[in-house]
Amino acid sequence: MRGATGDPKKQVMEDLTLPELRARLAPAIAANAAFDGWGDEARDMAAEAEGVDPDVVRLAFDGTGGSASVAMIDAWFAHVDRAMLAALPPEALAQAKMRERITRLVEARLAILSPEREALRRALSVLALPTNLPMGVRLGWRSADAIWRAAGDTATDYNHYTKRTLLLGVYAATISVFLDDESENHADTRGFLARRIDGIMRFEKVKAGVLRRAQYRPSLSRFVGRLRYPVV
Repeated sequence: MRGATGDPKKQVMEDLTLPELRARLAPAIAANAAFDGWGDEARDMAAEAEGVDPDVVRLAFDGTGGSASVAMIDAWFAHVDRAMLAALPPEALAQAKMRERITRLVEARLAILSPEREALRRALSVLALPTNLPMGVRLGWRSADAIWRAAGDTATDYNHYTKRTLLLGVYAATISVFLDDESENHADTRGFLARRIDGIMRFEKVKAGVLRRAQYRPSLSRFVGRLRYPVV
């Protein structure tokens, strides 16, 4: 319990669990990483700014199962996912078609990332290292899954995987354009994204048509079964 002369902000920070501390510090670490990279300095500066014991922050980003840098990037990407969902709650997308929902969600994510493009560039360089590639794919998949779920996708069969795989590819390509886009309001990135999402939707439409037609095709296995076990 905080004493009468205690620092309220410091007490709040001390009461946070390690996952809560990671979430709280992730944006500040990203802001520092734009200049100092995803290392100890960016982390310790964020801890100092928030008045947190640096040793506790090191424990929060101890890199168990990977490097501390990857742990910090993981926390930042999770923060971006949460911010995207907060910017576009379900009621904000309820009247939109699926194409528009996906587009708006990705654009919201890019808007959140926009002030920290250099931090993003550095983060992608870290994740591109051979030892970090599996984690990089895992983080990208998590974001693609968050976007599809926020858009209202409920697929649980192989469609679940094809949709996320396609979106992950589109998102990765869009990020490569976004990092060097100096057009007004990132118009070039928005145009690129719109064209790629059109491709996803065309693919989904064709796939749905193929599956519908397949339902009415004669089944060879059923035909052979009837020959072997004729209906009496």
